[in-house]
Amino acid sequence: MSVIARFLYYLRSVLVVLALASGGLYGVIVSIICTLIGKQHLAQWITARCFYHVMKLVLGLEVTVIGEENLAKKPYIMVANHQSTLDIFMLGRIFPPGCTVTAKKSLKYVPFLGWFMALSGTYFLDRTKRQEAIDTLNKGLENVKKNKRALWVFPEGTRSYTSELTMAPFKKGAFHLAQQGKIPIVPVVVSNTSTLMSPKYGVLNRGRMIVKILKPISTENLTKDKIGEFAEQVRDQMVTTLKEIGYSPAINDTTLPPQAIEYAALQHDRKVNKSKNEHATSVGISNDVSTNHEESSIKKMN
Repeated sequence: MSVIARFLYYLRSVLVVLALASGGLYGVIVSIICTLIGKQHLAQWITARCFYHVMKLVLGLEVTVIGEENLAKKPYIMVANHQSTLDIFMLGRIFPPGCTVTAKKSLKYVPFLGWFMALSGTYFLDRTKRQEAIDTLNKGLENVKKNKRALWVFPEGTRSYTSELTMAPFKKGAFHLAQQGKIPIVPVVVSNTSTLMSPKYGVLNRGRMIVKILKPISTENLTKDKIGEFAEQVRDQMVTTLKEIGYSPAINDTTLPPQAIEYAALQHDRKVNKSKNEHATSVGISNDVSTNHEESSIKKMN
């Protein structure tokens, strides 16, 4: 990594921390006001939009959403892959009004961000205390059903920071809730963001996250003994979708993870070979016609 690239990485890392802190402070104020006027359920949505606009401006990021119409009818439980701090930026773009997140209990004590989450009604889970976590989730389920709202869960349990097109095994809490409440699961798949942020490889680039919201999956006929199998099926569907949308297109200001570079090269070679084959079998196509792959990962990442 060059000196300039390293400088940009550390500069943007500081900007991320400042954006999180300022957004958290804003969220504390918003949560207090919303609670006082009886609108606490909107605090996370309002704050999420702030995070989105601040991080968009500061980090030069964009979000492309596919299937946003699948969020129209509440209640539901949203499940998404959990990769990095940039998940907050993605949440800011698609987080629906009246939705609440779950989070590990340790986040509750993080200055500003944790305070905001506590004041806005986040369901904190202590995974070392199973019954307490179950009681918290059941409380969330009751609220979602009664008020026709939404609950956001990262079933991987923690950030993966993976540079591979895969997901960690899913914890089954969200699926137990969906089965108990007979409310649908809405899978949300986010393109691999290691091309935009990866502490392991020193990546912090401008670029675009691609988010695909899949159709709601009914749990009306789901029985308790089939929850594990159901969770695996949802995960398989999400991993398949992740492999289809691939890596987040990035402007390479710092560096890129080797897996993403290899993937981009393979995609480029496939397109070139496909173009050659189509040219060889076509009739009446001019030799001076060129193909411009605007969405090519290698074009965007180099």
